[in-house]
Amino acid sequence: MSQWPSAKAKRVLATLLRIGWTVKRESGSHKTLQRSGSADFVFAFHDKEEIGPRMLARIAKHTGLKPEDL
Repeated sequence: MSQWPSAKAKRVLATLLRIGWTVKRESGSHKTLQRSGSADFVFAFHDKEEIGPRMLARIAKHTGLKPEDL
C-alpha cells in the first residue's frame, strides 16, 4: 500500500510553494515552478483535480515533496 494519500491539486501546489518552490511562469493550468539548486518543474493540473498516490510519488521524485508535507 502506498504511503501517499490522494490530494487536490490546489493543496499540492500550496504545499510545494510552502517548501520553497516559486512560480516562474504560468500558461493556463500549466505552472513552471523553480527552486534554487533544482531543475524547473512543470505542474500541469487544474485546482480541483484529484491527484492520486502514484502521481504524487512521481511529483515527489522531482520536487522533494514528502507525505508528511501534505
